[in-house]
Amino acid sequence: MEVTTIGFDADDTLWQNETFFRITQDRFAGLLADHADPDHLMERLLAAERRNLGHYGFGIKGFVLSMIETAIEVTDGRVPATVIAKLLEDGREMLRHPVDLLEGAEDAVRALAQSHTLVLITKGDLLDQERKLAESGLGDLFDGIEIVSDKTPDTYLRAFSAHGDGAGRALMVGNSMKSDVLPALAAGAWGVFCPSEMEWALERAQAPEDAPRFRRIATLSELPPLVADLG
Repeated sequence: MEVTTIGFDADDTLWQNETFFRITQDRFAGLLADHADPDHLMERLLAAERRNLGHYGFGIKGFVLSMIETAIEVTDGRVPATVIAKLLEDGREMLRHPVDLLEGAEDAVRALAQSHTLVLITKGDLLDQERKLAESGLGDLFDGIEIVSDKTPDTYLRAFSAHGDGAGRALMVGNSMKSDVLPALAAGAWGVFCPSEMEWALERAQAPEDAPRFRRIATLSELPPLVADLG
């Protein structure tokens, strides 16, 4: 069936995001260098993020809390208050960082907004995602905004029914195989993978290469001609 609705992920699909997490992780490793080697520290941090997702959700605030928790663990509760203060300031700096649109993002969104219903479907902290969308200059081009705690098949069924003609006539594009592609395919939509330079370990998943509605593009510049080919 003809594609009438297009869902866009936000972080690392429309604008840079993971880069700032990596920069902050490097600072974190430097602060804790006397207590843990970087590889071991990153393993402990990733474990903390994984177990905290159900409590804090996705986004910068949960990331900062996981760093603080990890710092307490690796220092056996002796982490200096100055380190905690620095981690909190690094988090505030991440929340203030300007929006840097990725290659082809603005042109693709503007082109497709002329012919399709566009829906932003993103995970993360509500205030932070609203700020980034406003600063991106793309907010007025979307017919619907969905800032969700997680992305499941039901998320896409609901979003594409609320803002379009249903999942069967929708396409979801994003940089996460786990969150943007697989659950969208399970809901009956097209799933388009647009990988970013950096990938968060918790978003990795096997590509469904044999799925009839799975596609892969290198940048969002390839999305308008792909949509045109699908009809």
